[in-house]
Amino acid sequence: MVFYKCVVDYSKCKNCGFCSWYVDCPGRDLCVDCRVCYLGCPNEAVVRVVDNSDRRMVKVKIDGESFHFPERITLRKALEMIGYTFSKLPFGEGIYAPCETGGCFACAVLVNGKVSQLCTTPISDGMIVDLKADFTPVRIVSGFMPHSVGGVGTPWQLKSKGRYIEVACFAHGCNFRCPQCQNWVITYGNNIDPVTPRLAAEKLSLLRRTYGVDRMAISGGEPTLNRDWLISFFRELKKLNSDEKARLHLDTNTSLLTRDYIDEIVEAGVTDIGADIKALNIDTFIEVTGVDDKILAKFYLNTAWDAVRYIVDEYSDRVFLGVGVPYNRAWMSDEELFEIGCRLANIDPNVQVCLLDYRPEFRRRDLKWPGFLEMRRAKKILEEAGLRVVIAQTRYGHIGP
Repeated sequence: MVFYKCVVDYSKCKNCGFCSWYVDCPGRDLCVDCRVCYLGCPNEAVVRVVDNSDRRMVKVKIDGESFHFPERITLRKALEMIGYTFSKLPFGEGIYAPCETGGCFACAVLVNGKVSQLCTTPISDGMIVDLKADFTPVRIVSGFMPHSVGGVGTPWQLKSKGRYIEVACFAHGCNFRCPQCQNWVITYGNNIDPVTPRLAAEKLSLLRRTYGVDRMAISGGEPTLNRDWLISFFRELKKLNSDEKARLHLDTNTSLLTRDYIDEIVEAGVTDIGADIKALNIDTFIEVTGVDDKILAKFYLNTAWDAVRYIVDEYSDRVFLGVGVPYNRAWMSDEELFEIGCRLANIDPNVQVCLLDYRPEFRRRDLKWPGFLEMRRAKKILEEAGLRVVIAQTRYGHIGP
């Protein structure tokens, strides 16, 4: 069996500090190949190389049965060695592990009595793993703060008030690998202790009262990866904010927001959804998201489009929907943008669409940040397709309908 380790290519390293400050490396000098630094380094200065060093065998008990594994591997790798498989989808064959960077805790199990992620937890001698135990879901959430603009699922009329209009938090981990990720520290950072749904709801509710707003949002990363956690979070948030003015807002890449999931989050109290639609064509979607498995990419893309239609058809009287379209001419042609507009207009010409000006970021710092006039032109393309409520995000603020 071939083992790998992650090492720094110092010819590419810019000393940005990400792998030191934001990554909870389980191995440090003894790499376990969890790959978090490899996936999250913005300069691609971390590379994986074959590790031929000697490894002693350690004993791990899994669901009451003892196994011996070579040291310096993750629990996920150990489970794969004894026949377990993993899936990026919650209903796929194998253990669900969508983010693979230790942020979402969707793959968490009990390890020595503590909730731990399979994807980043290193094995150790005498470790006891319980794959079937019940526990309160947790995940990493940070960035609790007030916002004066809000997100994709925020009604545009509120964005120009010149004051705080909502409070928000950000869930770590993502199932996409967008090379131009606009929030990559949240996506890949995992050095923060996870929180229960109740604790996150309490913190956000306190912020609401501190800043005197009615809107409470969660974004990411990707909040929907850990379904049990998210549903519990919204239920707790609703209990703590039972007044009629309270608005519970989810911003999502929509790739996992199936119809039954939508039903469940609305039942849990969600009143506003910001649904990102990354593309219309599968090749564009793959370029934008970095999801290179075409079958998986098609599922994500189709799920997102179906979610928008389902929310409009079934919940337009209960849920405010905003649709986000990431724009940069490096991947989005005028023709595809127009086709996106036509498809959305066919679903509902009055749906709010927010055109997002994606700037140079993460691993695509070669991008040209769309200027004000370019965003205004792109906005007009969507309007010509039949959409009546189009907002364009620019570095100078939003251009309203």
